[in-house]
Amino acid sequence: MIKESLFYSKILLFGEYGIIQDAMGLSIPYNFYKGKFHFSKDKYSDSNEHLRIYFTYLSYLDTLGIAKAQLDLKSLKKDIQTGISFDSTIPQGFGVGSSGALVAAIYDKYALKKIDPERITKVQLTELKAIFGQMESHFHGKSSGLDPLICYLNLPVVIRSKEDLSTVGLPQETADSKGAIFLLNTNLPGETQPMVQIFMERMKEQGFRKMMKTELKKYNDECIKSFLKGDFNPLFGNLKKLSALVLQNFSPMIPEGFKEVWKQGIESGDYYLKLCGSGGGGYILGFTRDYAHAQQQLKGYELELVQRI
Repeated sequence: MIKESLFYSKILLFGEYGIIQDAMGLSIPYNFYKGKFHFSKDKYSDSNEHLRIYFTYLSYLDTLGIAKAQLDLKSLKKDIQTGISFDSTIPQGFGVGSSGALVAAIYDKYALKKIDPERITKVQLTELKAIFGQMESHFHGKSSGLDPLICYLNLPVVIRSKEDLSTVGLPQETADSKGAIFLLNTNLPGETQPMVQIFMERMKEQGFRKMMKTELKKYNDECIKSFLKGDFNPLFGNLKKLSALVLQNFSPMIPEGFKEVWKQGIESGDYYLKLCGSGGGGYILGFTRDYAHAQQQLKGYELELVQRI
């Protein structure tokens, strides 16, 4: 039997909601969680059932003649009937790309004119993002295509604008890296669609739109620039402003029991929290200059180390 490719989860470090407004974004693979196809003896697993529903969506796009991806739907249908399922440890509704990994795996296995991730050009990056955006829309109502792109390439990607994205290298950790990027588990799954709906409603307000275009874009973009340079003083200065701005303006996206600990981080400077994905539950993303100290301050909470900085 052919060995199936592994697809890893992802973390959007910067850019949630901002990307919609043409702010910059930075997304990285997170190899702690992964998924791959396998054939199950139990033909009717939950995953197989989800694939059947997803197949209907992909067939619908194909029938209308609007599918951006050319997929071998006959083979997919046959495999679904034989009992294929997507075996994944990526938690759903936690902002780490569970649907992105599935979309990337489908494209990898069934695309007829597959773009090679090893030799991808800048133009193909944009093309692939559009293909994945359409394929993932089934899960969220609307998708930028960024999550499946990261899962497919397994490389960090920086988004400078809708049409300008490229793969990047990240600052390397050193022996004296005391700081960290970490995940704080709310243990509550979040749903993307209702959160995006709240955001779109807020975007009708002039004051909110102005805050997105000026303050949020500015702090978000500055965070990305200083992070990629490994310049951590300005990074933490802008993170503090970004964390406070999100607490003030994205309150519905922060689960009630976590607003106080979010505020404590800003006031103490021990750590700064921000949304991981659309929010409403799942993971919250944290940054700290001293991970051991932050762990003490966040005793009783479930933390996962993403990367030392």
